[in-house]
Parts: sequence; C-alpha cells; structure tokens
Amino acid sequence: MNVSVTVNRENERTYMKTFTIDYDNNITAFPTPDHAEAAVGAGSQSFTSPKQLAQLAVAWPAERLVEIWNSLPGVEPVPGFKGAKTAAGRIWGRIQNLGENPEPKAPTKAPSAKQAREGARPGSKTAAVVALLERKGGATLADLRKATGWQAHSVRGFISGTLGKRWG
Repeated sequence: MNVSVTVNRENERTYMKTFTIDYDNNITAFPTPDHAEAAVGAGSQSFTSPKQLAQLAVAWPAERLVEIWNSLPGVEPVPGFKGAKTAAGRIWGRIQNLGENPEPKAPTKAPSAKQAREGARPGSKTAAVVALLERKGGATLADLRKATGWQAHSVRGFISGTLGKRWG
C-alpha cells in the first residue's frame, strides 16, 4: 500500500512519499525522496515502503519497535510484537497519514428554539426555564432562581452553556 504524491504538474512526475526515522524514533513524512535526503544525512534512515521499513526493523532491538509503536498518536500501547515484520507492518499502516492535512469536519448546527423546547423533558427545570424565557416579558434572574431553586451563578451558567451553546 504505497502513497503517491504529484509534486510537479509541469512534467507530471510522481514521487513516493518518503519517511525518515531518527535516533530518537521521530518519524517524519516527506513528499519526495529529495526532501528526505537532507534528514537522512543528519543520521536518519529513510524508507518508502513497508518492505523497506521491515528491512530496517530487522536490525533494531525489539524494545525500539515497541517504543516507536507506543509513541504513535492514538494507538493502544503494546508490551511487545511477535516479530520485526509484524511490528513494521503495524507501524507502516499507522504512519500513512503523516504529512497530510486532515479533512475539515463540517460544523454542527445547533438545534432551533422549537427543538430545544421539544427536547426538554416535560416538568423538568430545563422546560421551566425555557417556558419562563418565552413569556412575553421574558424572565428575571429572580424568576428563574425561584422556579429552579438554583443559585444565580448556576442559572447564568445554564443559560450560557445549555441554552446558549448547546441549543443555540
């Protein structure tokens, strides 16, 4: 499973993403081998495929492979691997996203006031607060405190957090 990145549209040359690993087990992704060359000169080793990573990993102690895996973001730490090839395969699969921008998440839309009213359990303090606020003249802090039994800072926090941020 190799990743190709087109870097020069003028002559449509395609390069393999190149990774380097240094003595401190820092793995860096580069769009081309040329970009990685400077890092390799500084004592790093480069690889462009799972096979190349496995060849490098054979020479490493098992502890290094575990340390590399356990330092990757979002992985379940392991005490060891069955072999260098297994470790290299898992590490390779995990580092494929390095150097890429993640897809931006679409913003979530807050529920409307009508949905907020319908989402409040009948007879709850939330329903009471929403009902008071929807009155023609609105509600005072004292009204809301009396209806809920909350302290002033709790009412303000509820309005700001639940009504303002969660329900829009």
